[in-house]
Amino acid sequence: MPSEVESVSRRAAGRQIALAGIAGLVAATSLKAVPQPHMENALRALRNAKNQLETAEPDKAGHRVKAIELVNQAIAQVEEGIKAGN
Repeated sequence: MPSEVESVSRRAAGRQIALAGIAGLVAATSLKAVPQPHMENALRALRNAKNQLETAEPDKAGHRVKAIELVNQAIAQVEEGIKAGN
């Protein structure tokens, strides 16, 4: 059976570990996103391109639809790049 001193030490150690975990979470969530003006500009341009393609006349032999698909893929890649850079 552990002594009273050992029990107190274990509780103190447990509290320290819990506090360290909480401090880590606070630090991780308080980090600000790193500015990425070129990626953000590219994302705006791609979203604008998608809007233009969606409002264009639909009769383009499937090329407009394919272009929209590719722009959607590009948007997703830029968003992932922004996340990776933060």
